[in-house]
Amino acid sequence: MELGFTTAAYVVAAVLFILSLGGLSGQESAKRAVWYGIFGMALAVFATLIGPGSGLWALSVLLIAAGGVIGYFLAARVEMTQMPELVAGMHALVGLAAVFVGFNADLEIKNVASAVNSEAVKELTGFAALVAKKSAVEVNILRVELFLGVFIGAITFTGSVIAYGKLSGRVTSAAVKLPGGHFLNASAAIISVLCLIWYLQTGGILPLLLMTILAFFIGFHLIMGIGGADMPVVVSMLNSYSGWAAAAIGFSLGNDLLIVVGALVGSSGAILSYIMCKAMNRSFISVILGGFGGASGPAMEVEGEQIAIDADGVASALADADSVIIIPGYGLAVAQAQQAVSELTKRLRGKGKNVRFAIHPVAGRLPGHMNVLLAEAKVPYDIVLEMDEINEDFPDTDVAIVIGSNDIVNPAAQEDPNSPIAGMPVLECWKSKQVFVSKRGQGTGYSGIENPLFFKENTRMFYGDAKDSLNKLLSMID
Repeated sequence: MELGFTTAAYVVAAVLFILSLGGLSGQESAKRAVWYGIFGMALAVFATLIGPGSGLWALSVLLIAAGGVIGYFLAARVEMTQMPELVAGMHALVGLAAVFVGFNADLEIKNVASAVNSEAVKELTGFAALVAKKSAVEVNILRVELFLGVFIGAITFTGSVIAYGKLSGRVTSAAVKLPGGHFLNASAAIISVLCLIWYLQTGGILPLLLMTILAFFIGFHLIMGIGGADMPVVVSMLNSYSGWAAAAIGFSLGNDLLIVVGALVGSSGAILSYIMCKAMNRSFISVILGGFGGASGPAMEVEGEQIAIDADGVASALADADSVIIIPGYGLAVAQAQQAVSELTKRLRGKGKNVRFAIHPVAGRLPGHMNVLLAEAKVPYDIVLEMDEINEDFPDTDVAIVIGSNDIVNPAAQEDPNSPIAGMPVLECWKSKQVFVSKRGQGTGYSGIENPLFFKENTRMFYGDAKDSLNKLLSMID
């Protein structure tokens, strides 16, 4: 097939990917945006299969079919609570793919170099034929591109594997570093730069292998040194890394679509990481250097006691309330209580009450986690508001219901300068007339930080599994 068709198909696919990315910014357009992405990827794969340098049809079709089947069953079986792990796993695959493509590109460069006469060069096809047309300077530029692709891909792979382990509970969520952790990471990065110089001078496989091992270590050690509470930012950061790895490999292969898509993913992931760090009042560097928070002294002691309330008490308060704000967190996802929350919302609105949802940018363990849960339960989009849109309304709110949230509603962020989350913007639900916290028990939650909200005079603890508790509450609200 002519190169012109492939190029045109790539342009159309790139436009579809841009439309998909733009549509995902709103709940109403997200479903359509997903279809844009599906059609764009299908077109890109088709154009690649029939484009210049295509071949190995049976193997290509077999691998695509196998990947499609595996992807389908994984997507069908994964729970919403496992979405962060699934995303981390996908990033790991992208990183590993970049490593393999980079090594394959290096082998092709060597194959071209071994073609000693013009007749042998004429028999080269695909990527090797493109390399054969490059000058010595262009080949060195190609080596830099594939080196960067392998380096970023290797970091993304092991980093994503560790992020998956932390999110799924298979690896401790605490920040763990080897002695001299930052020095080890910096040394590995410096040696990797030296390996690049070595690789450009010799073209040998050894410096590429050594750099790959060092990059694997950096990814592993870097993410191990970051606490579980920062995992939402880490997942977003790894998303960005996977994009830049794809873009670097796109330059190596001369594939315009990979460059465009990699740049889109890389830049959007970086922007999202920045937004999330801002929402946590953290600098990106402080997150990457590991550990949650930067307390400078002993945390403020929490006085009082947690007072429990039963479903009857909550139902009575809701009956008298005119305005209600519901704050969902990861506990809602764990309990799979989104349908019960949706039904509660429907019944309260049916009684003429003003019910809205407040979403913190880092609620859950993945950006947009709570929005997806609520959309799945068919909660109306127009009553799901971001923190900046609703925070000022709490003083005029009769009842705030917190379901499975901890850090994002923690007043210590404003009241205790020594708190690990000091300065972090939070949902100021304690300013409501009454606060009900649906929680399994008296634990401190994923980050291990005590929450003074639970001890305030206007707060009552609605203990128990969120789904069971809300179902009891529903039986008392006609």
